[in-house]
Amino acid sequence: MHNDIEPVEDAGAHRTPRKPPKGIYILPNMVTLAALFGGFYAIVMAMNGRFDLAATGVFCAMVLDGLDGRVARMTNTQSAFGEQMDSLSDMVSFGAAPALIAYEWALKGLGRWGWIAAFVYCACAALRLARFNVNTAVVDKRFFQGLPSPAAAALVTGFIWIMTELDYEGASVAWPMLVIAMYAGLTMVTNVPFYSFKDVHMKKSVPFAAIVLVALGIAVVNIHPPTVLFGLFVIYGLSGYVVYAVRKAKGQQTSMISTSTKEPDERGLHND
Repeated sequence: MHNDIEPVEDAGAHRTPRKPPKGIYILPNMVTLAALFGGFYAIVMAMNGRFDLAATGVFCAMVLDGLDGRVARMTNTQSAFGEQMDSLSDMVSFGAAPALIAYEWALKGLGRWGWIAAFVYCACAALRLARFNVNTAVVDKRFFQGLPSPAAAALVTGFIWIMTELDYEGASVAWPMLVIAMYAGLTMVTNVPFYSFKDVHMKKSVPFAAIVLVALGIAVVNIHPPTVLFGLFVIYGLSGYVVYAVRKAKGQQTSMISTSTKEPDERGLHND
């Protein structure tokens, strides 16, 4: 018997397969959220007068901020969402938190000069992060343009930490605090090159002596963490100007990064 029924064509045969909806990678964003919590914890501790714990919170946020990008690259979970989340977390932990801690600890005793210094630091942190997000061509990836915001936060909170450990009241060192806050803030928005350590590859094999040096470094830090860490960041905070002077004297290019005011594309460039 002749079959008059035509085969029914699959209605979805010629449809373009839909891409699975984009989700949020949990692992790197959990690290970013932990860094954000460090900054929030620092602000809360400053409000409660525990400035030593506030400084510790910022330093913990700094460690976590250095991990989230590496975790994303190692697990191949980079995303535009993660980059923007990281930038916002940095603004809280290394912009707003150090400014508020410094103000509560010492700067509010200086009246208008105190809050102006705190605002200058906070504004410079925002400008530095925004400028970093719209970088279009990195001339030399070994250097940052201006002091990185975590290092600037370490200068401000490291000074508070060491002074607290030495039982100094904030009011007695208010002017040095103002100078450090202004220096850290304004250095963030300069074109001074600071070494980025991006050419250090953790996956490469190293001599046994390198591991011994790492162990010695950890031991030295544990002698008195506030003093050692603050000293290291003071050296780093000055190193950019030394590099700038040397490159200037040799006639080399001093600006490491060219910038643009165009909006960043979806790939993002944030890794501060």
